[in-house]
Amino acid sequence: MDSRSDSKQEGARALKERLPQPDSIARGLGWFSIALGVAELVAPRMMARVAGVETGDGAMRFYGLRELACGVGILASRNPRPFLWARVGGDALDLGTLALSSNRLSARERQRAGVAAVNVACVTALDVYAATCASNAPRGQSLDYSDRTGFAKSAEQMRGAALADFKTPRDMRTPEALAPYTRSERSASQAGVGRVGSATNGA
Repeated sequence: MDSRSDSKQEGARALKERLPQPDSIARGLGWFSIALGVAELVAPRMMARVAGVETGDGAMRFYGLRELACGVGILASRNPRPFLWARVGGDALDLGTLALSSNRLSARERQRAGVAAVNVACVTALDVYAATCASNAPRGQSLDYSDRTGFAKSAEQMRGAALADFKTPRDMRTPEALAPYTRSERSASQAGVGRVGSATNGA
């Protein structure tokens, strides 16, 4: 059971490492908001036509200002969570606008509005994920890791574990040609120490 649980934990940890982190997703959403806001401010009619909605230039520019404010807030704020939730609210407003405008449009424009609604729904899912997983701790705040050792087990269990299967690398071994001399010197020094010790004990 322990090995299975450990393997499951390792698999979950590896999967978590492969997935994009909430902070990186939040930064991507911030840049996306700025780009979308600039497009809605500069070309409101074109953006309304692409989305398949009937709305005035003023309303589209208002949406652009909202996107810019959210994007700058996400990138510049130490705590992006409020601005991410503001994006979620803006996405809900965009979906409502698409739903109300599509009833008065032609079939082709309703199709465009449907595609835009799907895209907005996908972005909304990312916004909710980033806002939910965003850390409450402000950016740049130091975290306390004093209770962590970095070892998988306790110090008593880890002590001497590396020596269990340790083998001296070949380039660190005594050359075979010098091995007889080192062994003789070692044995002679040990014999000398033994004689000194016996003499001391006899005295």
